[in-house]
This record gives sequence, structure tokens and C-alpha cells, in this order.
Amino acid sequence: MHMIQRRDFLTQLSLATAAISLPQVAFPSAPKADEFVEVAITHGRIRGMRKEGVNLFKGIPYGGRISGDRRFRRPAPLEKWTGVRDALEFGAPAIQNPRRNEPAPSEDCLFLNVWTPANDHKKRPVLFYSHGGGFVVGSGASGGQDGSNLARNFDVVVVETNHRLGLLGFLYLDDIGGPDYAGSGNMGMLDIVDGLKWVHDNIAQFGGDPANVMIWGESGGGAKTSCLYAMPSAAPYFNKASIESGPGVRMTPKETAAETTALLLKELNIDPKDWKKLLDVPAADLLAIQGKLPSVAPFLGKNTKGAVLRRAGGFGPVVDGVVLPHHPFDPTAPALSKNKPLLVGWNEDEYTFFAWERKDTEFAKLDFDGLQKRLEPQYGEDTPKLIAAYRKARPNATAPQLYIAISSIAMMGLGSVDIAEKKVKEGGAPVYLYNFGYKSEKPIPGTDYPMGTPHAMDISFKFNNEIPPRDGSAPKESFFGGNRPERFVASHHFAELWTTFARTGKPAAKDVPQWPAYNLKTRPTMRIDAQCEIIDNRFSQELAMWRSIGKL
Repeated sequence: MHMIQRRDFLTQLSLATAAISLPQVAFPSAPKADEFVEVAITHGRIRGMRKEGVNLFKGIPYGGRISGDRRFRRPAPLEKWTGVRDALEFGAPAIQNPRRNEPAPSEDCLFLNVWTPANDHKKRPVLFYSHGGGFVVGSGASGGQDGSNLARNFDVVVVETNHRLGLLGFLYLDDIGGPDYAGSGNMGMLDIVDGLKWVHDNIAQFGGDPANVMIWGESGGGAKTSCLYAMPSAAPYFNKASIESGPGVRMTPKETAAETTALLLKELNIDPKDWKKLLDVPAADLLAIQGKLPSVAPFLGKNTKGAVLRRAGGFGPVVDGVVLPHHPFDPTAPALSKNKPLLVGWNEDEYTFFAWERKDTEFAKLDFDGLQKRLEPQYGEDTPKLIAAYRKARPNATAPQLYIAISSIAMMGLGSVDIAEKKVKEGGAPVYLYNFGYKSEKPIPGTDYPMGTPHAMDISFKFNNEIPPRDGSAPKESFFGGNRPERFVASHHFAELWTTFARTGKPAAKDVPQWPAYNLKTRPTMRIDAQCEIIDNRFSQELAMWRSIGKL
């Protein structure tokens, strides 16, 4: 596969592949509980389970029906229930291909999960996570995201939602649907906001502080977090944010979203004036049609002249001027969140995930002539300058190493730096820039090239799920993280930095250097590993080149 810069990477893969090919960790659907726990919430009583020092509540409904005449609209009111409702099984994920060890996908998917040390009214920080998978796949029970260790080891409350995805969550009908379908292009994001409202109304019952909520997410979840950071409806319900390997600088303009809707109607042979026939199309058929439409980035790049690129196809948040008033970080950081601290960053070897997932072994055989040929389709006449800058900055690097470095920063690094710089220029709350750098020794299948720090490897690390077994048995090899015991230290650092940020607004951890806020003079970046370090002006030569060719 040719080298793909950030916007084209997202266009081709639409961030949908991001984290969808991770093996699904087998969360037991009904583990044996140490005891059961009941709690009263706004709509009735629920029963969860206590297991190894953590109370877990699965599949709590936070919104009503979104099928039938509620398709593409706001949910029906959630009805209260009598008696005690079990919250012992994960709720249905949004419509997508079936997910191993999870319930069958369903249109009615508005469920969330809560992990807490205790339902004791202690005001713990709340970590509200949006799953990856672009805007088309994933769930709040995705592999690696079990919140038990974060809750147990760092005394926080973790919440994860299911919400509408794909065309059922992001089909733009505002121009043809009338007032009942206002905001239709952002139903999936408004679902997440409803999850945040649920937290505001209920999380005190779970030992969480509704006045101290951090939104965070990886890959597509980072892009969702970028949107929430700029959405007026979300603003009252969170206090800080973290955008991880998913810098959502720009989203889909409504004009492009309208073109996508036209493409869909044409594919289904539905006249625009008869668009309501969409309400009768089975969800499975809509999913199949979704796969036939051109894949497009859920957030868009710019060309070298600064114009936002427009490509019809694909589904993600729409800059409709109301729900999402403007691009999240273009032309500036959102004034709405000026006083909310932010973490942003990426993994050092993002592309190795996609090499693994796409079975791309050819990159590992590149020489420097081959490197130029592989980059030229994306960078044209700028290719020699780009390679020269990287060879100067990294004189000992091989051609495959430079390919991974260029691909990885183009995918997730440039947008992350852009966000950090714009947040600094706003002059409000601090922003902290990071690189995750723990190196997995596992080779990419078919090559001798190590995974390093691939896209999505941060999930299990920041959730503190890289940890020796509690029963004292020998540790199993981590799927991406490998076998080295240093991974346990790196995971603890990552989790402690994030939970401290959630608690105080400033990331810190024992045995980790003090992390200065990002600024435009020294540009400090935290490199997260078994031994963390602060690096000033990291990638300065490389970033200067990206700026010179109009990519940053």
C-alpha cells in the first residue's frame, strides 16, 4: 500500500479500521459475582455486581427507542421501570457486523457501562470514554477497555457508552427532512451527549463527581472527543479532555454531507422527495449499502492552499452550524472550551498497526529508491525534500524506519501538534502534548520488523490492563505489547498520568518527570514509556519540513 498522508489515510481507511481489527478480549458475559449491588438511578433501581473490589454495572439504558419512527431522530423518552433491572450483561452495540463476545447489534443501542470502586457517594473523578472504530464500528465493551483496573488501582469511576454509528448515526437529512430531523447528521454525537447528561444526573450514586468529568477517547474516540470539545450541548457536562491518536481538527461540511445523502438515495433508487422510505429499509440493508458507498475521512484535511478538502461518501459528524457549529479546531481552538485543560498526542509507530492489519509486508523491504517511489503518489515533487529532511534528522534510520516515521506522524501527529498549538494560542487552560513510545518486540507477521508502538496499543496500557495476573500466575503475552515485563511499568505510568489529570487537571505520576504545559517556545512533549522523559522541540526538523510543504 502506498504511503498515505494523514487526510488520505483517513479517506482510505476512514478511521473505521482503527481498532476494529484488534482481537476482541473475551469479557465474560455473566461472570460470577462476589456479591450483587443495587442502586437507585433516575429511571429505577438496577442491580450490578461486585467483583474483586470493583462494582460493575453493564448495559444501563440511558436513552429510549431510536428505531422505527425514531430512526435518524432524537430518542424516544426513556421509560421508568418498576422493580430492579439487572445490569449484568453488556447492552447491544450499534448496527455493524456482529462483535465476538457481545450481544447482537441493534438499532436500539443506547446503553452504557460503569466501573466504580464503590457506590458510596465519594466524589471520585469520572473518566467518560468514547470507543474507537471511526464512526462506524465499536462499542463500550470493546477489547482492552475493561475499566476494572483503572477503578480499582486509581480510585476513579469509568463510564463507556454505546451510541449510533454509521449512516444511522450521521445521515444528514436537515435539508430535506424538516424540523423533526434537525441535527440528524450528528445523532451519534448527540447520543454521547445524552450519555454525559446521564452521568451528570446519576454518577453521584456510583461514587463519582458530576462536577469533575474527563472526556477521552482513542482513534475514532479521539475524533469524537474533539467534537464534544466544540459542541455547545456537551459543554455543561465535562471539565477536561484527552484526544488520543485521533485528532479531529475538521469534520464534514454540511454541503458534503448532503452530497453523501444524495449518493445513498441514488444507490437505493429513492427519489429525494420520497426520502422517508429510508425509514422502512431494514437496518441490515442499510449497513450493506453503507459499505458500498465511497469511503471517506470522518474528518478532513486541507490542501496546500488551505482549502478544506471535500469528498462525498462516508459517515461522521457534520459541521451543521448548530449541533457542531464549526470545525472542532479550525481555524482556532473552540472558545467554548477555552478554560478546559486538554491532553493530546499520538503513538510513535502508528502505521505498524495498519501494516499488520492490511498485511503490508512490502514496506519492510524498502531501500531508499523504493521509499521515494512509494511516497511520490502522495507527495509528488515534495517527496525528495521530505526524505532528505528525515534522513538529516535521523541519519542512522533505515528506509523502512523512515517510512514508518513519516507515515505515523502524517496520520496522527500533525493534527495533534496542530491542536496543541491552537490551544496554546487561545491563551486559556493548559494543553499537554505526549508521545506514547513503549516498544513492543513482537514482529509484524511476515516481516522481521517489530510492532514498536502501533496505533491502538495505548488502549490496554492507559486502562492499566497491562498488569501481572492478580492470582500470581505467569503473565501471558500481550497481543500487541509483547512479553517484556517493562510493559507493566509503562502501563502504570500511562494510567496514573491520565487519572491524575482527571482528578486535578494536571497530569503527574510517581517516578515520572514533571510535565510542563505545552508552549510555543520550548514545545515540551512527554514521551511515555517504562522510563518517561520530557523532550523539548521534539521532531523540530521534521515538523519544519511538514510546515514548508503546507501539511501543518
